[in-house]
Amino acid sequence: MQLIPAIDLLDGKAVRLRQGRYEEATVYEEPPPVLAAAWSGQVQRLHVVDLEGARDGKPVQKALVREVVAAFGRGVQIGGGVRSMEAVDGYFELGVERVVLGTAAIDNPALVEQAAKAYPGRIIVAVDARNGLVATAGWLSQSERRAIDVVREFAPHGLAAVLYTDIERDGMEVGPNIKATVELAAGGVPVIASGGVGTLAHVRAIAREPGIAGMIVGRALHEKRFSLEDAIAALNAERAALPA
Repeated sequence: MQLIPAIDLLDGKAVRLRQGRYEEATVYEEPPPVLAAAWSGQVQRLHVVDLEGARDGKPVQKALVREVVAAFGRGVQIGGGVRSMEAVDGYFELGVERVVLGTAAIDNPALVEQAAKAYPGRIIVAVDARNGLVATAGWLSQSERRAIDVVREFAPHGLAAVLYTDIERDGMEVGPNIKATVELAAGGVPVIASGGVGTLAHVRAIAREPGIAGMIVGRALHEKRFSLEDAIAALNAERAALPA
């Protein structure tokens, strides 16, 4: 299991939203490349979201993403507004390791299949849900698709992972929706938990679930609820205590 810190980009700054609301953005002082450099070498992956891209339907902050990739090195995964093969190709040309498709998974399933075929093991589908139903367009629109059905649909395509976010918990630090995340893991694709991790107890709770492949941690790190080092130690200790 991997612990993956997150940087959300808005207007060139690192921010965190509450439940996906752009009007409730908390802006952090550290420039995104500085954060990326500080975490480089401590973890294998960094999760980056272009919030402007998610809202506008196309990558907006590619220059900043390039700086973040240069600062962090190998292991950046990027999402937000990736709704065409041109966008997918463009991000891989910047040196990212993985590209995250969210809205495209609902609106253009053929793009997911095409991208996964072109970049095997390097495409992540983001399943962002309210009450089990998938939201799109930067969480501004609500579909009628069940999260588990989306995962099962794309399981045959050789995805790197599914990134599951419970929108009601995102940025709230109330704890992740572990039950729903574990249920999605039964869909045949590695699942990364996201949304609500606010304490080391939350980190340990996710670490106890062998069906979950990783976890995204954002606001809690930015606001120093705990350090990245402490989170990694808590995860590793919990995993070591699991039955062989």
